[in-house]
Amino acid sequence: MATFHHSNPTDRDIRRVLQKLLIILSLGIICVSLFYFVTGCCESDLTEKSVSDRPASDDRNGTFYKDVVTVQDEDGYPGTGEGSTLTPGLETDNTGKDWKATRRLPQALIIGVKKGGTRALLEFLRLHPDIRALGSEPHFFDRHYARGLHWYRSMMPKALDGQVVMEKTPRYFVTVETPGRVHSMSRDVKLILVVRDPVTRAISDYTQIISKTPHIPAFETLAFKNRTNGEIDSLWSPLWIGLYAQHLERWLAWFSRAQIHLVSGEGLISDPAGELGKVQDFLGLQRIVTDKHFYFNKTKGFPCLKKPEGSSKPHCLGKTKGRTHAPIDPEVIRRLREFYRPHNQRFYQMAGQDFGWQ
Repeated sequence: MATFHHSNPTDRDIRRVLQKLLIILSLGIICVSLFYFVTGCCESDLTEKSVSDRPASDDRNGTFYKDVVTVQDEDGYPGTGEGSTLTPGLETDNTGKDWKATRRLPQALIIGVKKGGTRALLEFLRLHPDIRALGSEPHFFDRHYARGLHWYRSMMPKALDGQVVMEKTPRYFVTVETPGRVHSMSRDVKLILVVRDPVTRAISDYTQIISKTPHIPAFETLAFKNRTNGEIDSLWSPLWIGLYAQHLERWLAWFSRAQIHLVSGEGLISDPAGELGKVQDFLGLQRIVTDKHFYFNKTKGFPCLKKPEGSSKPHCLGKTKGRTHAPIDPEVIRRLREFYRPHNQRFYQMAGQDFGWQ
């Protein structure tokens, strides 16, 4: 009789259970994988949508203004806008196109002069959508050059292709080493120089000094080496800065006259739109900042920006702008004008422009 061997029923049941568990485990792994795949895509879509839909906090055309910070520039005015904290990496471009923007070395510099109107010019230029300007003064070429161009670039605001990156540091104009250092960075950089009647500029400079250190000697004392014989102390900083021809000569040793645009400080007050139009031309930009952006503030004695959309007040420069100058002996002013006359004439010849200072 044939003998048949039958499998143990318990073994068959165990194999079936294991097969079912394996199938369930495989399905579970597939489901989990699909879940993470789907949720990952959704999260990516949401992130991209949140970036693309993010409202711009700075329209750059004057509709909105950037948050104000408390870093002061050389004129004692708080720097405003992107990069004003002088902390690398904190600036952001809130135009909804951060991923396209990069930090670049500046293509234009406002190099001076102190108390000439550089802050006003910068604030007016910042209305232009194609200008990305550092709000504070980095003082790279005169004080922080040892930090290197990588540090300098990190200070700049992010900019899109076609936008002009710029900064202002008035001390550049009078610092001996600066022209060569700027040239080493870029031979093609565009330089903007705001100039003002050197006598008026010196008095404004002194007025700022005494607002911080009120116990210094009188202007009349500091302006002369010997007041009896009328010898001017041309090395006293407020007077020395006004020797424009002497300082411009150093810049012309490195850059062509065509690369330096001169802005009239007086014209910036009497005709801001006209001066801004010429600066926009110099930078190769469309004339977008026009007379519709300005009104004259009789109290301060200089132009302010008209009330932007979304703001309850017009935008004027800080309290340090337009303050009353210290009273100066008229005879001292007359002597200073005589002192500056030949220097001004030489400057006019170098500039190819007569600014009409007395």
